[in-house]
Amino acid sequence: MSNYDAQIKTALDKFESLLRQQLKRNEDITSQKEFLDFEKLDKIIIGVCGGDGIGPIITAEAQRVLEFLLKDDVAKGKIEFNIIDGLTIENRAAVNKAIPDDVLAELKKCHVILKGPTTTPRAGDPWPNIESANVAMRKELDLFANVRPVKVPEQGIDWTFFRENTEGGYALGSQGMHVTDDVAFDFVVTTTEGTERIARLAYDYARKNKKERVSVITKANVVKTTDGKFLNICENIGKEYPEIISDEWFIDITTAKLIDEKRRKDFKVFILPNLYGDILTDEAAEFQGGVGTAGSANLGKRYAMFEAIHGSAPRMMKEGRGIYADPCSMLRATVLLLSHIGYQKEADLLERALDICMNEEKKLTITGRDTGCTCEQFGNYVMETVTNLSK
Repeated sequence: MSNYDAQIKTALDKFESLLRQQLKRNEDITSQKEFLDFEKLDKIIIGVCGGDGIGPIITAEAQRVLEFLLKDDVAKGKIEFNIIDGLTIENRAAVNKAIPDDVLAELKKCHVILKGPTTTPRAGDPWPNIESANVAMRKELDLFANVRPVKVPEQGIDWTFFRENTEGGYALGSQGMHVTDDVAFDFVVTTTEGTERIARLAYDYARKNKKERVSVITKANVVKTTDGKFLNICENIGKEYPEIISDEWFIDITTAKLIDEKRRKDFKVFILPNLYGDILTDEAAEFQGGVGTAGSANLGKRYAMFEAIHGSAPRMMKEGRGIYADPCSMLRATVLLLSHIGYQKEADLLERALDICMNEEKKLTITGRDTGCTCEQFGNYVMETVTNLSK
């Protein structure tokens, strides 16, 4: 074993540094105050951050629809848009940071952010091993709750996922270590405050929206310490909501039960650690038509970010098909943004228009190729439908 002394010492030093970072982070999140009250703001600043790949295309279309819905308050100066460039993979690689400092400074000037997909480097890419821009943004802005709704009324599906966004298996996803050439470690982080706040947000949502069941998803029978802590805290929070049925499921059987036509109708609200939430929401989105149809909200107490749940589709851009990118995921995210900043009427109107355009009338179809309509044409279709609904 003495041959490993140097490697163990190096690993321990790195672990101590990571541990100190997480202890400091825990102090910071524990001291945070209440959610931002949008009704008290004279002006709401919406950041528009296109990302890369198809991101700028579909984000610009969502911005166009958003400006259309909010045109009166934009004219009054109640709503202001801040266009933020620079979150491309090229810019991030050039400074070797998940989010360049100047981009982060602009993001922090906003109240909410409409964000397009961003490319995350992986093994074999020509890019440096920088952290996911999404993960970094969630941590930098403390966007602790990833909220993803999935609805398929004809199948009895009405699910809302509350995925913990800043801890779990993704908290230190780019900071694992190779202790030796043969042994590698990654880390999972669970804190009391981090779990309590996502659990309380989910139960408050269930109570407010009269959802009768909340399901906590873990693998606490195997990952006993961190998943066990997550489960125990959620169970204790659930006791404060006696009118709501609380149950627990393991992640593996949950993925099976979502395709069980009888059992899946029982699920309403989910609370999940980061990794399981990422996996399960992609599966759930398939019932709705795929990840291209689903948007998500990333909520913190001061900031909020709204995005598509799919990637940047570099192949589409390489093949020159970007103009045919599907904006529906970003438009679904726009529904969530409108609701979050207090424009529920406009949110409901856009959601209804999307249901009509995507599932009912289907006068135009997005295929990702010239066999379907362009991103802009679909945006026009949505706005025309909004206008017709408003008459």
